Amino acid sequence: MILKKIAFLAAAALVVAAGSGGNIFAQDRPLVTKTISSRPINQPPATSPVVEPQKSAPSLTSSNSLSRPVLTNKPEATKSEPQPLVKKTGSTSPVAMTTSVVAKTAYGSTVGDSMMNAIHSRYGIRYRYGSSGPNRYDCSGFVWAVFNEAGVPIERMSARSMWNSSEPVSGDDRFKFGTLVFFNHLGHVGIVADENGFYQASSSKGITYSKFEGYWQKRIVGFRRLVPKKQEADPKRQEAK
Repeated sequence: MILKKIAFLAAAALVVAAGSGGNIFAQDRPLVTKTISSRPINQPPATSPVVEPQKSAPSLTSSNSLSRPVLTNKPEATKSEPQPLVKKTGSTSPVAMTTSVVAKTAYGSTVGDSMMNAIHSRYGIRYRYGSSGPNRYDCSGFVWAVFNEAGVPIERMSARSMWNSSEPVSGDDRFKFGTLVFFNHLGHVGIVADENGFYQASSSKGITYSKFEGYWQKRIVGFRRLVPKKQEADPKRQEAK
């Protein structure tokens, strides 16, 4: 009986020892963690992503860039210069105008040359009312001296009398060299140079060239052409014939 108890206790002791030893050995073994994939079992293996090569920017010297127009930041706007109201045909300088105005003279080129020389020879001489030269001139005295020296005989008269004894002109004839231009209610007269101006005996500047534009344009009365008086026939020449 005692032997059975001893045998039973020994068997129980062995069972207890075996259980505790298993726990000890289990603690010494490393834990293995199993990774569970979320991919289905029948899914083919994943491949590494394909990285496409990066495209380089187009070169500035490519054919496309060369064919494109080059734009500036601020394109320049084309400005048209304003056109003059009166088209000038040449210089308004009295000396430089000689050739151009003589070509348009109302009395012929020969008379025009003589008139221009007569004007230039008196250029700058001072003004004096009632005088007809050679050291002083008023407006009508200046006109009288120029025409007579050029071979176009006219009587010495006032500006108003010149208006009454001359014939009217119109159109382009108004601006032919040698045409007379009248101002200030027929109180003043000058010799037309061209469409831009005229020669006159000015009370402040003497014999000079003046432009129509401005002061004088507002005071024009009209334009007329002198009618030269007929020269009396020389009886000695008639006898010779």
